[in-house]
Amino acid sequence: MQDEVNSKVVALSIRLGTATAKMTAHVLRQAMQKYLAEKQKPKTKMVDHTKHGKQTVGQLMEKNTELTNIEITDQNIKSFERVAKKYNIDFALKKDKAADPPRYVVFFKARDANVMDVAFKEFMNQSLVKFKKPSIRQKLTRNQAVVQNHEKERVKEKSKDRGQQL
Repeated sequence: MQDEVNSKVVALSIRLGTATAKMTAHVLRQAMQKYLAEKQKPKTKMVDHTKHGKQTVGQLMEKNTELTNIEITDQNIKSFERVAKKYNIDFALKKDKAADPPRYVVFFKARDANVMDVAFKEFMNQSLVKFKKPSIRQKLTRNQAVVQNHEKERVKEKSKDRGQQL
């Protein structure tokens, strides 16, 4: 029993081609050297090539997870994409053209619901800040009015009297 535990069994599969018709000690030695060389190589991590971030609904459904959705009526979708990318959320956008102001439906994985809530709150805060911020045109008209009032107060005299008389 202890001999079985201490010994390891390695199975080699060697395909003999037309050049080597017989299994010789030389062929077996080469196969063992190749096996040992492969075993000594550092193991590489498997690279995940699945798409992340914005994708189609079909690509999202291929991941075999339950989907949930949120409706967005705002036109500023690009800022939502930035926030979703920040939180590493896989999502898909669908535009509902039937509604008069077009609305968007965001599909995402149900397991990401908590992360999506945080990302959506941050997106709404950003959009509220942008909405409350006055536009550049309003700032310009206010500044022009202030400049005009300031110029009215500073009326320059064209003839200067320095106290000299003739």
